[in-house]
Amino acid sequence: MDGICTLANDRVYDQLVALLNSIEAVQGPQMPVCVFPYDENVDRVAAEIARRPNVQLYDDTESIRRWETFAEEIWKTHPTAFQRWNLQPGERFNRVGMHRRFCGFDGPFDRFIYMDGDTLLMDSVDFIFEKLETYDCVVYDFQYKDPSHVYDVTSEKLYDIFPKERIESEIFCAGFYGTKKGLFDEEARKELLEHLKSDEADILYVNGPDQSIVNYMMMRSHKSVYNFAHHRSDDEKTGCCVTSPHFENRNNVLYDKGRRLTYLHYIGIPLNAFSRVCTGENVEFPYRDLFLHYRYLHEPEKRPKLTGKPKPYNPKPTLTQRILKKLNLTR
Repeated sequence: MDGICTLANDRVYDQLVALLNSIEAVQGPQMPVCVFPYDENVDRVAAEIARRPNVQLYDDTESIRRWETFAEEIWKTHPTAFQRWNLQPGERFNRVGMHRRFCGFDGPFDRFIYMDGDTLLMDSVDFIFEKLETYDCVVYDFQYKDPSHVYDVTSEKLYDIFPKERIESEIFCAGFYGTKKGLFDEEARKELLEHLKSDEADILYVNGPDQSIVNYMMMRSHKSVYNFAHHRSDDEKTGCCVTSPHFENRNNVLYDKGRRLTYLHYIGIPLNAFSRVCTGENVEFPYRDLFLHYRYLHEPEKRPKLTGKPKPYNPKPTLTQRILKKLNLTR
């Protein structure tokens, strides 16, 4: 069975509703969806899922434990990660919940597409599933242009482990990828840990831990990765990131110079920008109206009436803040 997976808790409730509505509107209400709980704070998420017959909340606690433990063991092999994270009391490692995405590898779907909670589906993903018939991992993004958010490019070992041509052709953004159940069994995980313990761990990017791990898992295990961005012509390919200002909105679907996007990733937009605008605060961010359309697709009467002066989601620091920062009196 094919399906779509995502991660959520109540902090990203509004984004989850928008994503689920976009999947329903674009792919159809029959598409199965599995939501992995980011943590135990999922009361609103569970109530929303209960209203959707095609959506399930993942509850295999043994699977969750297994993948969290695996991720923790990976980061324990890194020479400086825990010191650099400056963890708070009780924190096991950085962004623990993000690693629960790996439950997809033993989850309910034989083939699945993982989508971050801050994405919206814009077109059918049938072509992703079709390509999974011949590849282990299928993506559609341009992360290869900036490997510094996947691996530590300052590591002298990086290009010894992964030649530059593999970096340029295989790395991908962990916000959207298609892959398969069962790719990483216990034996495969042990082998990956052995490689990391053999002085490979410091190539991992500690500030994007889950993204770094999923790329390392695919590449070190020599799984086949297909990126449509490498194979489509310039006349066919589209962007996917909210940082591109030129997308055209046609009936609540985005187009890139006349070509329909597959998905939109609100990368870089802070979590509170979505929740603030949903409470009526006039917070501006790119493609805000598109997000609000899908968030309130089934309850348009609840869509907030934004009033007051628009506020940027990333306001420039005040003069006082700039002075304090220069004097090293603030973080």
